[in-house]
Amino acid sequence: MSSPTDSSHSRAEPAAVLDEVWREHWGRLLGHLVHQLGRPDLVEDALGDAFADAAAQWPVTGVPDRPVGWLSTVARRRLVDALRREQTARAKASLLVGREAESVPAEFPGAEVDDRLALLFMATHPALAEDARPALALRFVLGVPTADIARLFVVPQSTMAARLTRAKRRLATSGIPFAVPDVEVWPERVDDVARSVYLAFTAGYAPGEGDDVVRAREAGAAVRLAVLAADLMPDQPVLEALAALALLQHARRDARVTAEGQLMRLADQDRDAWRRDEIDAGLARLTRLTPTYGYAEELRLQALIAAFHDTARRAEDTDWASIARTYARLEELTGSPIVRLNRAVAVGEVAGPMAGLAVLRAAGDQLPDHYRVALVRAELLRRDGHHELARAAYTEAIANCPGGAERQHIIGRLEGLP
Repeated sequence: MSSPTDSSHSRAEPAAVLDEVWREHWGRLLGHLVHQLGRPDLVEDALGDAFADAAAQWPVTGVPDRPVGWLSTVARRRLVDALRREQTARAKASLLVGREAESVPAEFPGAEVDDRLALLFMATHPALAEDARPALALRFVLGVPTADIARLFVVPQSTMAARLTRAKRRLATSGIPFAVPDVEVWPERVDDVARSVYLAFTAGYAPGEGDDVVRAREAGAAVRLAVLAADLMPDQPVLEALAALALLQHARRDARVTAEGQLMRLADQDRDAWRRDEIDAGLARLTRLTPTYGYAEELRLQALIAAFHDTARRAEDTDWASIARTYARLEELTGSPIVRLNRAVAVGEVAGPMAGLAVLRAAGDQLPDHYRVALVRAELLRRDGHHELARAAYTEAIANCPGGAERQHIIGRLEGLP
């Protein structure tokens, strides 16, 4: 699993290399070590200790030629020590010593392109709780931080941390075989894999408390996984819908941020900067799909909404009536208050801000104190000319929004009020 440029790392700054390895390889290292051992409760601590060792040693000894391999080896040694302390896995420990944990067997589809795909099918074991499967895959294969996972699931970080801990404990105590399943089993887990990849993609476009408005590299990696999965399993509508949706949304990445690094609203984006080749590819996949059910239909409807936006040459050409109808179908299917939030925006465009506010009220009841409810309310009030009420709603949104790029965007909207 070493990077092809590993040999150049010895001349780089240790902190910079370690940061790059953490961003690019943390999830993959976790996934491979869990694949080998089946003990995520031990793997995360062992890998964290390996990174701590690197932070202490590399400034003194220099960056090794293969930093990813170095971290993997140190983490495996930590795992062996942990197993020996448990006095339950002498045989496992002997298997670990000298065994490479850096690749998924080549017989698994897609391993030569991105071995994380097979690891995703490992992390979504059906014996785990339904809400834990994608969370575990995000954390232990795709390397998404717990704080970001919590934001994606709209739960407090402490709740998500406890959920992941319970899942790890269940894997450790239940004897569940945590390994890459045979390919014949993959269709049984395909919805959870699709959900995990889409959540990882969304994390790239969900600004957190950091300064990055868009993490295009992380989102792009999820797009490639989605396309790979769809091409490898062409008989799975959920994967085709996922690939279509990811392509259609990712095509706008170059227009999402201003030259000053600020978040850009969809209505204000330079549509000439959208990548038409990716839009065409997404549309081609979308047109092959027919209405279905379950998560595949959720993704298909979301892709349809993205297509309505992507095919409007100007913001004022957007087919908001079709978008509002599609959101209504999506809300009926999912019952999601976030979907209702988005439907309120569409209804406001079609029938006026007051109609949008009426739709928004139920979302506010389901998502008390969520900053996006206040933000949508502020935008609708602003459009209707109620500037003082909009000012109060913006202020509420700012108070509830975590620090970072999105909060700065809301502050800018407030300051731009007449």
